[in-house]
Amino acid sequence: MDDMIVLVPTRGRPQNAVRLVEAWEKTDTMNAVLTFVTDDDDPELEAYRTLLTEGVIKHMITLPAPPVPGITIPLNRAVSVVQDAFRVIGFMGDDHAPRTTGWEDRVMEAADTCCPRVVYTNDLFQGENLPTAVFMPSRMVKAMTFMSPPVLAHLYADNFWKTLGTDLGGLRYLPDVIIEHMHPAAGKASMDERYRVVNAPAIDVGDRGAYQAFIGGEAYTDVLSRIREEYGTK
Repeated sequence: MDDMIVLVPTRGRPQNAVRLVEAWEKTDTMNAVLTFVTDDDDPELEAYRTLLTEGVIKHMITLPAPPVPGITIPLNRAVSVVQDAFRVIGFMGDDHAPRTTGWEDRVMEAADTCCPRVVYTNDLFQGENLPTAVFMPSRMVKAMTFMSPPVLAHLYADNFWKTLGTDLGGLRYLPDVIIEHMHPAAGKASMDERYRVVNAPAIDVGDRGAYQAFIGGEAYTDVLSRIREEYGTK
């Protein structure tokens, strides 16, 4: 198996893909595979394909457009394609940018262990509060059968990841490893149509309720049990 893949669901933002690749290359990232996940109905799909043809983007997976907007469906579908080929699976948004040289070695050291792990870094916005970019062993993801709970459309996945890592005793925050979150709420991006859609009040209310119900229900208990069984822990 290869070391690590980082999946980046993206839609309508080829310019963000270019910015992420530039940041990736500046940090001399050699041991992780950056893979963009695009929708087959994206109005900017040809721009992404041009970037791929020109070698700006090295890896891209194009999947059927999800029935609802958000990262969960594209991320989980992409995970099912790649999970057997890598020891660690990471997620970044197309508005993230690694800043720390050799960051992937630090993440691998923390995540590639004999115990379940949820590893995250300093995004210069949420910091320790939330894992807006996250990394987990592939065997743990396979035990869950997803990376982001399917009950969510887009929001509260980061809340889930932090709760999961805490409940497993495997949450690891790397404060001196920077993967910056260039988000409008941080004052680092404009509020474009994509942000408006996935952060709409209806999605926020729906995902918040779905997250709370999931964490408080049998489905989450089953997820914890499957992971502990995979790792032989109680």
